[in-house]
Amino acid sequence: MRKFLMTAAIALFSTVALAQAAPVDGQVTKINEAQGKITLKHGPIKNLDMDGMTMVFAVGDPAMLKTVKVGDKVKFEADRVNGRLTVTKISKAK
Repeated sequence: MRKFLMTAAIALFSTVALAQAAPVDGQVTKINEAQGKITLKHGPIKNLDMDGMTMVFAVGDPAMLKTVKVGDKVKFEADRVNGRLTVTKISKAK
């Protein structure tokens, strides 16, 4: 039983590790500081199984919205946080 539980835990950990957010290219199209939201035109987001599109995301930290402006090309990471699609990291693309 112990060996089975260990194997199950390792398999679960491996699956979670594979689903981690990876940087995605995008462009800021709108910022709503009052609601803590950002609209991004983006490429595919693999960890969310999402094709490229333009959509609104919540932000994990409202201070992130001060680091970018409309029109900026960005690299960002997004994930599901408390059931909401949320940008967890963002920076201007180089």
